Amino acid sequence: MKRLVLVLTGILLAAPAVGESIDKRVDAASDGHVRVSNRAGSVTVAAGSDDEVRVTGDMGRNVEDVIVERDDDVVTIRVKAPKDQNRGISTDLDIRMPAGSSLKIDGVSVDIEVSGVRGEQRLDTVSGDIETEAFAADVEADTVSGDVDISGNGGEAEFVGETVSGDVTLSNLAGQAKAESVSGDVAIEDSKLDRADLETVSGDVVFEAELRPGGRLSAEAVSGGIELEFAGTIAGRFEFDTHNGDIDNCFGPEPQRKSKYTPGMTLHFQEGDGDARVTASTVNGDIEICR
Repeated sequence: MKRLVLVLTGILLAAPAVGESIDKRVDAASDGHVRVSNRAGSVTVAAGSDDEVRVTGDMGRNVEDVIVERDDDVVTIRVKAPKDQNRGISTDLDIRMPAGSSLKIDGVSVDIEVSGVRGEQRLDTVSGDIETEAFAADVEADTVSGDVDISGNGGEAEFVGETVSGDVTLSNLAGQAKAESVSGDVAIEDSKLDRADLETVSGDVVFEAELRPGGRLSAEAVSGGIELEFAGTIAGRFEFDTHNGDIDNCFGPEPQRKSKYTPGMTLHFQEGDGDARVTASTVNGDIEICR
């Protein structure tokens, strides 16, 4: 029995220390700014008290500290770890902040999830997914390897979702929206927009939303199809082109072959008296348009 206890004790002493729990608070302005930096792990943010920021979670075993400090109306949350240390630094942060404050998050290998924050948001990570709830304030979400999902409540603002490898989905927004990927699908759904830009290299493009009078819509793909379904009425100039694919149009004239020697199709026409402008092009893929 003594031998077993000694063996277990030796194992425990040799094991790395388990990361500590976090529970820190700082007073905050109701309409201030919150800045978060975390190299690895996750950042989850939700609206909380109007006069404080609270940070809970678990630190990686090699993390030195989670710093939470205020300077004027800016609250900074920073995971402090040795610069040359990449192991044992994964830290999960759960943050409650004033709903009316702006939010900026910088991560490396970090998943980001935000809800209830009504101020402007700037969310960046290198490897990780981003999911956020948007209101009537600008939101920009960028990742290199991961999906981006921005869902709104119909508030007017400018919304941008970008990734290199992953899908981008923007839904229930108003104002201006941009969805961009290199390898992945991009979609804008259930929105009312003055301007929409969708672009992917390898993936499909979907627009199922309302383009307001005088609005602008641009959809581009290299290897992928484009599907445009307009809610409500739309009138304006339409220009669709494929290099190797068909065009299926449920209103307006029939598409034409670009040349008898190439498989590409083209369709340019004016619908009604409106001044909206819709352009869509793909190299390898079909274009479908309906309303």
